[in-house]
Amino acid sequence: MRILILCTGNSCRSQMAEGYIKHFKPEFEVYSAGTAPAEQVHPLAVKVMKEDGVDISGGKPKLVDEFLSQPFDYVITVCDNAKETCPVFTGNVKKQRHIGFEDPAAAQGTEEEVLPVFRKVRDQIKSEFKKFVDRLQ
Repeated sequence: MRILILCTGNSCRSQMAEGYIKHFKPEFEVYSAGTAPAEQVHPLAVKVMKEDGVDISGGKPKLVDEFLSQPFDYVITVCDNAKETCPVFTGNVKKQRHIGFEDPAAAQGTEEEVLPVFRKVRDQIKSEFKKFVDRLQ
């Protein structure tokens, strides 16, 4: 099973989703990318995932273009439709899905004020992607 997770910056939501799918199903080939990749995976995304036992510290934001020539069973967008334009994948894909989440990187304030937002989105991503992989069985 080959899965590509897409968002804009590829620094939070898509990295967390990739981390969880790999955690749930190590045999799957899972990638994430963005239309405007950030310079690095957001440090608070790394922190909250580590709290839940999933290490995404080795992740690097990637441009979606590098995956256009590759086939995928699923391409899943994770942007918040109400606030963002989701990327469209024009490559070879069997099924496209959208599972939207707010962008925790947009949260303002001190680390103590922003961490609960990252944890909430992390928990939502974990729940939704656990349901997704369970349905693939």
